[in-house]
Amino acid sequence: MGNSLFKLTSLNLNGIRSAARKGVEAWLDKAKPDCICVQEIKAQASDVEGQFDTLAGLKGHFQYAEKKGYSGVGVYTRHEPSDVVVGFDGGEFDSEGRYVELRFDTPTQKLSIISSYFPSGSSGPERQEAKYRFLAALYPHLTALKAEREFVLCGDVNIAHQQADLKNWRGNQKNSGFLPEERAWMTQLTTEAGVVDVYRQLHPDTTDACYTWWSNRGQAYANNVGWRLDYHLATPALAAKARRAEIYKEEKFSDHAPITLHYEGML
Repeated sequence: MGNSLFKLTSLNLNGIRSAARKGVEAWLDKAKPDCICVQEIKAQASDVEGQFDTLAGLKGHFQYAEKKGYSGVGVYTRHEPSDVVVGFDGGEFDSEGRYVELRFDTPTQKLSIISSYFPSGSSGPERQEAKYRFLAALYPHLTALKAEREFVLCGDVNIAHQQADLKNWRGNQKNSGFLPEERAWMTQLTTEAGVVDVYRQLHPDTTDACYTWWSNRGQAYANNVGWRLDYHLATPALAAKARRAEIYKEEKFSDHAPITLHYEGML
């Protein structure tokens, strides 16, 4: 590819079959990303094979949840990976289908593109505790990965990091997704661990334009009462290659909007 821009998209599908019915493949044909990380497939291998294992000419690699109609992640790519790593913790969260990593290694470069779906804690204290366990397991995994290779993790992180990342921050300070402990984890990841929030690197001050998710309640979408939950989290060298970001708010395949970052000379 040389120095042409590499288009990397992240999208929580809220169900691959539902998103397909709403035209996600036609949009991919038009938008032409080189790679798209998807979350919340809500399907099993038997539902995907022969139907959704390729989309718009991109080949998919997946981790499915054991529970039907739940979670699941994938990466669709134009480029053949050198390796596919399915899962990261070997236990609780691998059974929930929350992590798939494609490696594009060459003699001169070690590079990973990861799709991850962080747990939501909004259904109650039990799931919030699971979310904290996930964060506690993922942090050392990412720091170890960063020590040996470049990576970008794309995904629905289910955390709005700063006040600028959601419309109604005052009213959400005690709600999952904007709790102090979750936000502190993001701060630690982006300071001590040195992982870069790529969108914020390009757009440090955006508020209303940054949202990627809107509640189905009330008129949240119409009034743009949104949250920024979908991120590109990258090692500094990869983040430095990012040139521009696009959030496709008008596309309605899901309750999330696709977010694309354009990277120079990534693959």
